[in-house]
Amino acid sequence: MLMDGPSRRPALSSLLLAMAMPFFCSALSIDEAWSQLLMREKMMQLGGQLVLTKQEELANKKLMALKKAEVSQAMRTQKFPPSMHFFQAKTLIEQSEVFHILKKMPKGAALHIHDFGILSMNWLVKNVTYRPHCHFCVTPRGSWKFKFAYPTPPTPTPAECSEWVLLEKYRSKLPNVTDFDNRLLQAFTLMTEKPEVTYANQDAVWSKFKSIFFTISGLVQYAPVFRDYVFHALEEFYQDNVLYLELRAMLFPVYELNGTIHNEEWSVETYREVAHMFAKKHPGFIGIKIIYSVHRFENVSSVMKSVQTAMKLRTLFPEMVAGFDLVGREDTGHSLYDYREALMIPTLHGVKLPYFFHAGETDWQGTSVDRNLLVALILNSTRIGHGFALTKHPAVWADSWKKDIPIEVCPISNQVLKLVSDLRNHPAAVLMATGYPMVISSDDPAVFGAKGLSYDFYEAFMGIGGMSADLRTLKQLAMNSIKFSTLLDINKKAAMKTWEERWNKFVADLARRPT
Repeated sequence: MLMDGPSRRPALSSLLLAMAMPFFCSALSIDEAWSQLLMREKMMQLGGQLVLTKQEELANKKLMALKKAEVSQAMRTQKFPPSMHFFQAKTLIEQSEVFHILKKMPKGAALHIHDFGILSMNWLVKNVTYRPHCHFCVTPRGSWKFKFAYPTPPTPTPAECSEWVLLEKYRSKLPNVTDFDNRLLQAFTLMTEKPEVTYANQDAVWSKFKSIFFTISGLVQYAPVFRDYVFHALEEFYQDNVLYLELRAMLFPVYELNGTIHNEEWSVETYREVAHMFAKKHPGFIGIKIIYSVHRFENVSSVMKSVQTAMKLRTLFPEMVAGFDLVGREDTGHSLYDYREALMIPTLHGVKLPYFFHAGETDWQGTSVDRNLLVALILNSTRIGHGFALTKHPAVWADSWKKDIPIEVCPISNQVLKLVSDLRNHPAAVLMATGYPMVISSDDPAVFGAKGLSYDFYEAFMGIGGMSADLRTLKQLAMNSIKFSTLLDINKKAAMKTWEERWNKFVADLARRPT
C-alpha cells in the first residue's frame, strides 16, 4: 500500500507538463498510445498508486459493475442523482445499490462538520421539543424561537416576541399535532420540493440557512439537550461507519433551567466527557476534537479576543482543541486579510495555534473574498475548508500541494448553497483526477436532510470522480481522513489499524456479494 506524501507528489507544473506531452508517437500504434495515456491518467488520479489485494480487486470488480449499471441507466433515463439537486435526488440515492455499499464502508473521519448541523433535525422535533418546560415564540420577523424555563416563562423582550407559550400546553389544544411537527421540521431544515423556486439565489438560501441556527439555538444550548445532542450526533455518525470527528464549534453560552450560564471551558469539558462516555459503549470509536470557530462578520477587535480565547482553550485542553477557524458566508463576510492583525497574534506571542480556514467557498473569482485562499496558504492553514475556488489559483494550488495541505470537499453543501448545480462539474473533479490531497465531509448534513458522510461520499464517488473513481479512490479518501486529522502520530497509527480491520471486513463482505 502506497501512502501519498509531499515527497511523492509531483509539482503541479510537472503534472501539467506531463499532460501536455504528444498524444501520439509514430513508434506506437493508436491502441498502444491510447493504453499508455489511460494508464498515466489512472496513476495520477487520487488513489491511483494504491495496489489492491486480490480480495480488493474482486470487491472492486463487483462495485464497479454496479456503478457502471447505474451510470448506464442514468444515461438512458437522463436521471443522474449527482446532476440533480440533492433535495430531488435523495430518494433516488437511497434506492442505489452503490449507496448501500457506501453506507457499510468504513469512512474513517469527518473533518469538516459544524456543531449543531450534524444530528437529524427530526430528533430535535420529536424528542427535544416534547421535553418539559420548553417554550416557544414567534419573533417580529416571523422566526421561531425556543427556550426552556421553569417555574416561570422566559421574560419577553421587544427584540424577541411579545409572548412565550409553553409548547406542551400549545400542542394539547391542536387538532393535528403531526402537521405542527412537520412545520417545525420545515423550519429546521432547508429541504423543499422545489429548491430552484424556494431559493432563487444565494441570498435566499443563505438567509434561510442562517435562520435555522437562530431558530434551534434555544434548544441545543440548553445544557441537558447539549449533552444529549453531542451523544446522539456521535451515534448517528458511528452508525454511518465514521469513527472520529473534528467539529467546528462556536462554543456559544449554554444555559441551565435555573438561569446558570456556562462558558466555553464548560462546553469543551462537556464535549470531552460525552465523547469519553460514548467511547466506552462503542467499540472502535476514536474520539472527537474541537476547532473553535467564530463568525467572519465580527469586527477585528472581537476576533482578536476570540483568537486569544482559542489560545487559552488549546492550552487548557491540548488533546481536545485542535485550532481555530472563521465560519459563515465568505461572499458577505470579512476576508481573512481584513483579520490579518488578529490572526498574527499567536505568531507574535510565539504560540502555535493551528488554523483550519474556510477559504475559496465562492464563485467570484479575483475578488478579496476569493483571495482568502492566498491568506490561508500564507498563514499555513492545516487544512482548507471547501477550497472550491482552488483550481482558479495555480500558484496557490501548486504551493499548497507542495505543503501537503488538503481541502475538505463537501459536495452536497456546495450544491445546496448554490455554488454548483451539477456535481459532475464540481472543481474537485480536476483535483481528484490529478491526485490532489483531499477529504470528503458533510458540513451541516442535518440542515440538508442528509446523515453522516455516506450521501456526500456517494456524490463524490459517482459524480465528482466519474467512472474513473473506483475502490482505490474510496480507500485513499478514507485513509486521507485519518492522515490529515490532528491526531498525534501514535494515535493515527492506532486509528489506522482500527480502520484497516473494519476495511478488510468490508472488502471481504463485498467480495462475497452475489453477482
